[in-house]
Amino acid sequence: MRFELLFLGKTKETYLAAGIDDFRKRLARHAEVEIRILKEKKWGSGESEKKIKEEETDRLLASCSQPTMIVALDPAGRQASSEELAKLLQQWEEQGCRKITFIIGGPLGLAPSIRQVADCMLSLSAMTFTHEMARLILLEQLYRACSIRSGSQYHK
Repeated sequence: MRFELLFLGKTKETYLAAGIDDFRKRLARHAEVEIRILKEKKWGSGESEKKIKEEETDRLLASCSQPTMIVALDPAGRQASSEELAKLLQQWEEQGCRKITFIIGGPLGLAPSIRQVADCMLSLSAMTFTHEMARLILLEQLYRACSIRSGSQYHK
């Protein structure tokens, strides 16, 4: 299985960047992992937040390499336990999905139009995290789900 993760803007907090890199390396033992950083649009430039979210969402979707399953991370998405995420990954793989693209929006989130395009909408939590923290949490949860699938002790 191959994971493609699309993010807007560099991770500015060094401790989060270190954690992201650590879990990317761990996850690479289970799956091919590609993290692509796209340029984020500066807000406060006179454009509305709605327009910025739409432009960023369009850019993220245009950057997905095809064919892929698109999973958007959004507060309105489905919440899943780590075990449920492991089962979802298994199910998608059994359905012939070879690549999954995970999309996390920028500080403003994703535009509502993502719902028409994404194959799945997931929420990491009912709590709010910065988009940079969400990157680390996503990678850790993907690693945990793959560890569950492989029967390793990490999940215990």
